[in-house]
Amino acid sequence: MMEFLQDLWAFLRVRKKLWLLPIIVVMALLGFVVVATQQSSLATFIYTLF
Repeated sequence: MMEFLQDLWAFLRVRKKLWLLPIIVVMALLGFVVVATQQSSLATFIYTLF
C-alpha cells in the first residue's frame, strides 16, 4: 500500500497534476463513509449527520 501511495505521489508531482490530490482524498473519505455505514453500530451515528 505504501509503495502505491509513493508511486501516486511521484506521478502527481512529475506530471504537475497536484490539483487531483483533493479529489482523490474526498473520494477516499466518501468511500470510507460508505464502508462505515455498512456496520450497523456506526450507521445510526452517520445517518444523523446527513
